[in-house]
This record gives sequence, C-alpha cells and structure tokens, in this order.
Amino acid sequence: MAIGEICSREVIFVRRGESVREAAVLMREQHIGSLVVVDDAAGKPRPVGIVTDRDVAVGVVALGLDPALTSVGDIMSPEVVCEREDAGVAETVARMRERGLRRMPVTDASGALVGLIAADDLLALLAEELSGLASMVAREEQREQRQRRAVP
Repeated sequence: MAIGEICSREVIFVRRGESVREAAVLMREQHIGSLVVVDDAAGKPRPVGIVTDRDVAVGVVALGLDPALTSVGDIMSPEVVCEREDAGVAETVARMRERGLRRMPVTDASGALVGLIAADDLLALLAEELSGLASMVAREEQREQRQRRAVP
C-alpha cells in the first residue's frame, strides 16, 4: 500500500513569513499541534519546514519573544523530511523511526505538498491489520474444530 493512500490530504500549512501569532491562532482554530511550512514553487506549495506548538512554547514564549513580531521561519524546524506519496508503508515507518519523526509531509513527484502522514495514522492502520489477522486465526481454529468433529 502506498503512503499516499492513507495520508491526510487536508494539510494546514503556513508560509515562513507569517507571524508565530498567526500560526498559533491557526493551530488553535484547527485543533492541531503542527503546521507544515511551505514556499511556493511554480504555483504549488513545497514543504520547507515544520512548526509545532512546542516550537512556539519553547522558541518564543519561553524566551519572551513577541509572537506577533517573530516569523514562523525563525522558529521552524529547518530540516524537513518528506515522503513521496508512492512510498510504501513499511519504508515510511522505517524512515520515521530512523529519524525520530512523528509526522512527515507527503509530496508528489514534483515535490509539491499533497498530504501529511502522522504516527497516529500508521498506528491506526497497523491496529486494523493486526485485528484482521487475529480474527483470521480465530476463524481458522473454529474451522479446524468443525472438521475434527465431522471426522468419525
């Protein structure tokens, strides 16, 4: 299964020049803890960073900076790791684990933002798959018991 099939396609993003205050308001309105930071390239948003509620708290509030005068670009995580939408689930999980990431922007072949994959999305998928396996095992046991009763 390709990661593009399970990622969230409704990504809330900001541009690096927007203020931290604007980003925080957007996070509050959307009930989310992170935003993908984008630049426009050929009319399409390209991920250039991520800003989290922790970045706001630790990088602005704790330092006594004015969130209205501090830009998102000043506090964002500058090294954004993206995943292509055609990447497999296993390789995405491995990459997230290796890099210690809880979320990754998902891009198309041109590098444009198309989605966001979070550890929660992957956990939900894996839980569903494991549940399916567990029910298969239970059905196999039931089938074997019926067969044994039918044999004289």
